[in-house]
Amino acid sequence: VQLQASGGGLVQAGDFLRLSCAASLRTFSLYTMGWFRQAPGKEREFVAAINWSDRTTDYADSVKGRFTISRDNAKNTVYLQMNSLKPEDTAVYYCAADWRGALHRTPLTYNYWGQGTQVTVSS
Repeated sequence: VQLQASGGGLVQAGDFLRLSCAASLRTFSLYTMGWFRQAPGKEREFVAAINWSDRTTDYADSVKGRFTISRDNAKNTVYLQMNSLKPEDTAVYYCAADWRGALHRTPLTYNYWGQGTQVTVSS
């Protein structure tokens, strides 16, 4: 099982980025997918998640209204559209998969993790 996150980079405050996570999961449509981030010296924190069954979503308060999570089951890919980026969004972003899971915010509930992609937002 492999989750390959991409799309990170160095941008200025107010810019946007679109992260992608391609999954080599045979039954991708049965996985709730999440995005987490970890800044230097901080714990990994929840960003967003999308449910496997009804595509309901959940967002951390810090990104609500700016970030949008979506998925394309035909492409085994989950996306994170990040608009109006702020310097405090700077972190390594990880995608994660939870088989038939609910919309959990706890990293331990996710079964598989990608390698992370760096997002740096300059002021």
